[in-house]
Amino acid sequence: MPKKLPLGLQDFRGIIEDGYKYIDKTRYLHQLATSGKYFFLSRPRRFGKSITISTLQELFRGSRELFEGLWIADKWDWNKKHPVIKLSLKDVNFEQRGLEEPLAERIDEIGHQHSIKLQSIVARDKLRELIVALSEFGKVVVLVDEYDAPILHYLGKDMETAYGNRELLRGFYSVLKEMDTLLELVFLTGVSKFSKTGIFSGMNNLTDLTLHPDFATMLGYTQEELELNFDEEIDQSADKLQLSRKELLDKVKVWYNGYRFEENAVTVYNPVSVNNFFYQNKFDNYWFATGTPTFLIQLLKKEGVYDLHQMGQSTLDFDSFDLEDIRLFGLLYQTGYLTIQSRDEFGQYTLDYPNLEVKNSMLAYLFETFGGVSKGTGVSMAIKLERAFIADDLEQVFRLLQEIFAHVPCFLQERYPEKFFHAAIHLLFTYMGIKVHSEVCTSDGRADSMVETATHIYLLEYKLDKSPQEALAQIRTKKYYRSVWEQGKPVTAIGVQFSSATKNIEAWEVEHIS
Repeated sequence: MPKKLPLGLQDFRGIIEDGYKYIDKTRYLHQLATSGKYFFLSRPRRFGKSITISTLQELFRGSRELFEGLWIADKWDWNKKHPVIKLSLKDVNFEQRGLEEPLAERIDEIGHQHSIKLQSIVARDKLRELIVALSEFGKVVVLVDEYDAPILHYLGKDMETAYGNRELLRGFYSVLKEMDTLLELVFLTGVSKFSKTGIFSGMNNLTDLTLHPDFATMLGYTQEELELNFDEEIDQSADKLQLSRKELLDKVKVWYNGYRFEENAVTVYNPVSVNNFFYQNKFDNYWFATGTPTFLIQLLKKEGVYDLHQMGQSTLDFDSFDLEDIRLFGLLYQTGYLTIQSRDEFGQYTLDYPNLEVKNSMLAYLFETFGGVSKGTGVSMAIKLERAFIADDLEQVFRLLQEIFAHVPCFLQERYPEKFFHAAIHLLFTYMGIKVHSEVCTSDGRADSMVETATHIYLLEYKLDKSPQEALAQIRTKKYYRSVWEQGKPVTAIGVQFSSATKNIEAWEVEHIS
């Protein structure tokens, strides 16, 4: 009988004492605790940060009985115990009352747990006073989870409050540097990584583990960990879904693996998705459904960015950001919607969707934003379009596209109407699983779209208020088709005319190249 799955659980003691499954990550915690003093780690939401903090808390408390059978059990000095300050900023009620007062109250509560009554007024001073008082019992360990929650919560909604909370937290966290001689370990986690001039400008002694190769798999499940720890669940799911073990593992990997936090590291699974899949025995959207990326979607719309596949970025563009200079791809990476695929010899990173769950979910939101079609309607329309393409029924393809654009809201009349037409078509084709490339580079220019099915290749050129014949002439003149001839499939050129008056596809013309 397999152990219970720890769905939504974040307390290490409760997981162990109540017999839930725990994936042993204590080797990483040992390395962290014995190699330095001040650490920071950024990872996406629901990725295991809180359970890591909770495990460290019990480790430094000396709760030996909880670690029996784990890697660290015979490698830790259990006689050496430390007072621990564990603080989660996502649990501080800053939304209704502002940040200062509830943060100060939370420090008071931690003091009360240690039978310490604090006299200071503001949160920063209370933290300093608490550290001094606890240091009477040994060097203090400070663990902060979701350090950035009071800032990220206001992105795109109330930037003034975001700025104010950043300044408050900058002073609050600077206490940790001031108290250096009284501290044993400081470990902060969060979703975002602010630049050195941001929230941690007063803490230039932090060791950043976010892209560190030794800690790239500290959170999330590796393939080896999945197969070792979920052996019975794998067999049970394979049986229920009538798949072989290999077929199931291959499908689970496509759906939920793919996160890479250092260019040479192995990929990891999202823990939330894995646990929920084995609980429900159904391939579905689990992690993505726990939070809607509304602010990011609006940023993508504002920038006119809709194709997130194979995006090249420098470290400066995605590794950190400032409130004054929000880097779109930095947020997409840090929040888990994109991940590292590779890094070239010039230090340029390639980012992409980590897996099918994130890709399909994000495409649904993007299609709704750029195409004006609801997520539910989009699925139905995508299936119809896929069938039409497979049947090489282009008449049906364009009737369906006209139906879609007939319901597109007025935002397509904004600054870049042609670009939004391109976006809607690209997202719809990608959403339905057809291999599509936008603005395909050739030696003579860029085709607007290339759609590839199992039997055909279609080259599409879009023109706003210009005839389909002009679009076809461009395909012929630029010889866009030469780059795909070697695939041996029939190539069809399609000229498409969008109308700025009707906000729809006005006409199209087809020409068979080969």
